[in-house]
Amino acid sequence: MPKPFQFTANDVQVQKRDTVFQGFFRMDKLWLSHPRFDGRAMPLFTRELFIRGDATCVLPYDPVRDEVVLLEQFRLGALGRDQSPWLLELVAGMNEDCETPEQVAQREGQEEAGLSFQRLDKICDYLVSPGGSTEMIHLYAGQASTESAGGIFGVEHEHEDIRAHVVPADEAIAMIQDGRINNAAAIIAIQWLQLNRDRLRREWRA
Repeated sequence: MPKPFQFTANDVQVQKRDTVFQGFFRMDKLWLSHPRFDGRAMPLFTRELFIRGDATCVLPYDPVRDEVVLLEQFRLGALGRDQSPWLLELVAGMNEDCETPEQVAQREGQEEAGLSFQRLDKICDYLVSPGGSTEMIHLYAGQASTESAGGIFGVEHEHEDIRAHVVPADEAIAMIQDGRINNAAAIIAIQWLQLNRDRLRREWRA
């Protein structure tokens, strides 16, 4: 059997691309084709693509108190489901031009939770929904003190209304298990913490 990744971006033929919506985000329509695994060419087809910039997400963790900080805020995409549209999430923000993910992490830590990170450990980069969106998440764990953390934050002119909660690490893990936390970045980061918690408590306290 052939190994994975026999094709590259150069194998995709985009015959036409139009912007069909431009607002807070952008939507493009593409006419494209690409080779199939059986050797034939895929007939020309169309797809809509949600153009969204990359973002950085951080799980703030205090290795001394063994606590994390989670942010509660309204999310339109959760409206209409059998749950509250106020979600518990990570510190997060869109990457601006000429900003590194680490710079975004520090900026958003201050704006959304009043936190500064003593260090940032890379967890992973992942595509949010590659079937129809360009967005890539740069995911980190950040060392922070939770001693005086918590409160209400957010940039008002950006319509942010954020409550920062200090949560024991065990409770955050339980929230994934019972479904109270059901967004991808928080699930990945907290499960990573579960695997790396002992190491962080040794290394980050040194």
